[in-house]
Amino acid sequence: MAKKLIGKLKLQVKAGQANPSPPVGPALGQRGINIMEFCKAFNAKTADIEPGAPTPVVISYYQDKSFTMDIKTPPASYYLKKAAKLQSGSKTPGRATAGTVTVAQVKEIAEAKMVDLNATDIEGAMQIILGSARSMGIEVK
Repeated sequence: MAKKLIGKLKLQVKAGQANPSPPVGPALGQRGINIMEFCKAFNAKTADIEPGAPTPVVISYYQDKSFTMDIKTPPASYYLKKAAKLQSGSKTPGRATAGTVTVAQVKEIAEAKMVDLNATDIEGAMQIILGSARSMGIEVK
């Protein structure tokens, strides 16, 4: 018999650094999910991602207190800030530029994010990343 799905929970946790402290612990605890089991499994699955990268995860939890997790790639804004060597985007995007990235860097980011993007080819994925860069005030040269 299939397990009965109770709900889904979306969190953004730093790769390889999940611990039971807030916000992870309370979010999982109030839903009856084993916190230490999640932390160990998440840290093991994100060992190949750069440590400290913000990693979105969708946790599906079931009636028997078990769970499954779907780990996504870090956000495009994280990759863009890293490529442009910035702390944050522009305060006034469209008027002031915060930094610049090259087309090659945009293509590299698009290839890394391709599995999570709603694009059929690399050109479409690059357009999505270019839109993110524009909204952050990052110029592409």
